[in-house]
This record gives sequence, structure tokens and C-alpha cells, in this order.
Amino acid sequence: MTDIVIRAESLGKCYTLGRRSSTSYRTLRESIVDTVKRPWQQWRGGAKATGNDSGGAEFWALRDVSFEIARGEVVGIIGRNGAGKSTLLKVLSRITEPTEGRISLQGRVASLLEVGTGFHPELTGRENVYLNGAILGMQRAEIKAKFDEIVAFAEVEKFLDTPVKRYSSGMYVRLAFSVAAHLEPEILVVDEVLAVGDAEFQKKCLGKMQDVALGAGRTVLFVSHNMGAITQLCNKAIYLDQGRVIRQGEVNEVTTYYLDRDSDQWAHKTWTRGEGPGDDTVKLLSVSAVNAHGQLLAGNTDVRERVGIRINYEVLREGAIFAPSLHLHNSEGTQLFLAIDLEKEWMQAPRRCGIYESTAWIPGNFLNTGLHYASVAMSRLDLHMLHLFERQVVVFQVAESGALDTARGIYANPLPGAIRPILDWQTVAPAA
Repeated sequence: MTDIVIRAESLGKCYTLGRRSSTSYRTLRESIVDTVKRPWQQWRGGAKATGNDSGGAEFWALRDVSFEIARGEVVGIIGRNGAGKSTLLKVLSRITEPTEGRISLQGRVASLLEVGTGFHPELTGRENVYLNGAILGMQRAEIKAKFDEIVAFAEVEKFLDTPVKRYSSGMYVRLAFSVAAHLEPEILVVDEVLAVGDAEFQKKCLGKMQDVALGAGRTVLFVSHNMGAITQLCNKAIYLDQGRVIRQGEVNEVTTYYLDRDSDQWAHKTWTRGEGPGDDTVKLLSVSAVNAHGQLLAGNTDVRERVGIRINYEVLREGAIFAPSLHLHNSEGTQLFLAIDLEKEWMQAPRRCGIYESTAWIPGNFLNTGLHYASVAMSRLDLHMLHLFERQVVVFQVAESGALDTARGIYANPLPGAIRPILDWQTVAPAA
């Protein structure tokens, strides 16, 4: 019999918009705000002078959510912003009470849902390790046995006796994740909070979560918009949309369905001018995955078709010298290639200020089927100067056309390997 550690049955969470909690506890700030608002509310015929709104529309953050998760499974929770992912994790972590349905958990749950979850700002890093461990139900001796390992992983040795209110958000996350992951919970729940950390630490965290799940046989629930991290780390996935489960099952099947359904949001990323990634030399404006006609990719791209990664960026410093580059990974996290714009006209030439567009073209019959993740960078190669590096900024799916053709001849099965080029073959026949 499968060892089920998380079971959700018809789970629902409803909020009433505009209604204040019925708790009698009120802060001084709330009382002052109500005093100022009351005359206006009465004039508009609004809420009563008590300050408690009695009406408001219902909003179901979760509705009729059911699933089972077995021990040792790593499950990705995916969906657009506002789909109910974080609400689900709060219900699972017993931070929020469900409105309807029931949930059963077997084992201790460690949650990392917000920066500094469970930390007291006035206490030092050292004190918060013991406090957080106690919250998770650990004995002091257990925490002490893991203490050095926790601190080493978090890389905060120099600031261990500093109050955590002085920590940067990255330091907060490193220490909070390290405590949650090292104190051996049966269930580890991690939200998108890891996005606060740098790329190296994110990679380190993913490795630790794999160790927790595979090595120790514990269960991990992971919310992320990073489909590469989801497919690399998880073996199952749950796709939420408007508070309901749309699909659940094997991670590649669910993520493929999700990306196909919402392909328009993955093929293009744009920023407000001046607010994109970059520095005082160059900033990104947009990145798009396009077809041979320059149109945004939608749905599956045929394996025979070429794909363009179009990069729009603004040069802010007159005379800047740099080159755009494209980094492409598959869903297993394998880097397929790094391609740098080596055109002499641009690579070593000082650029004028203004908006540029560069497109890197990936030939047809080169990529294998599956999901592909494009990252872009701007750097000056001779000085090893990196102006920006935006990871997995666009995602696209390559698929078979369904017809037997020169892409694979009469071979009917999926081709193995990270890429699948059609090469030039030369054959010399024996003399007659």
C-alpha cells in the first residue's frame, strides 16, 4: 500500500473582500485609520461606525482541491500569479484554516513561505536557529548536533551573532532555508521565496532539496515559476488555475500542458523602460522567442523549424563595448550551448546610445523535442565584464510534426540525446 503523507479532500479557502477579521484584537494604527475614515464612510452611507465591514464579495482562493502525495515524492505546484499556489501552501502548513474540505498530514512540516518566516528580528542568527528549530518541534540537542552544518550551508558565519533585522533579504533566506532543510522535517514546503537568493545559492538549495527527498525519503512541495527548476527537481506536479486543480501527475506531462495552454506568457518577457535587468551601461527591454516570420511562438514548435531569440535592449553609455549572448538549456537542466554574437561590426565596436534589437537564430533540425529555456546575457569579453544575465527568461516547446520526413526518416521512436541535428553524411562504396 502506498504511504500517503499528504491527503487533501475537496479543499476550499474563501475570503470576503472588504471584510475585516472579527477578532477583538486591534492595533493602534487600525484604530487611527478607522477614526479618520469613519466620517467619510457615514457620509457615503458605507460601513457602520464600529469599523467592522459587514459585507463584501466572496473570493475563493481555493475550491474543490483534492490530491494525494506519497512519502518521498517531490511535487511542484505551478500556475499563474493568483492561481492559489501560496494559499495552498499556507493551508498545508496550517498557517491558514481551510473554509471547507479536510487535509491530513503525516509527519512534521517545515515551511519556508516568506523571507524570515519564524524569525524574530531582535534575536541574533544563532538565537533564531534555536528558536526556529524549537518551533519545528526539535529538541535542543538535535539542533545543536546540526548547528555547524546549518551555519556552513547558509554562509553567514561572520554575522551569526548579529540581530537578523540587520540581515539582507538574501542572508535571511539563506539562514531560514538552511534551518528548514537541515532539521529533518518529514515534509518540506518551499515557496518562490528562493528567488530572492543569488543563482549559486538557488542551485545549492535545489541540490539540498533533492538530497532531502532522495537521500532521506522525505516529501517536498515546491512552488516556483521557474519551469527548469520544477522539471529538474520534481517528479510530480499540480497545476492550479483560479483556485482549482487543472491537471496533476508526472512533472513533464503537467508542465508541458501548462506551457502549451499559456504559451503566450512564456514566449515573451518585457520590462518598463529603465527598469529591466542590467546596469548603467545596458538594460533589457524585452526578450521573445519567435518563429521564422518573426511572430511570437505559440504552442509547439515543429522540430524542423528555426527559432529566433529576439533581444531588445537600450545602450545607456556612449561608446560601450559588449556582446549579447544566448544560453540554452533543456528541461533536464543540461546546457545545450552558449552562443555569443561574434559579428565584427558589433562585437568590438563602440555603440551609440539608443535602442537595439539582436536576434539569435537556432536552425531547424537541430534541437531535440521537449522544453527549452533561453537565458540572455550582455558582457564585454576582453575585460570579463558582465553587465546582465537574465536566467530562463523565455521558454518554448519543440515537438514532432507527426509525419515521417527527413527529420527522422522511418525511425518512429523518440530520438535520444540533448540535440538531434541532421548531419552531412559521405559514403564511399566499394569498387565494382
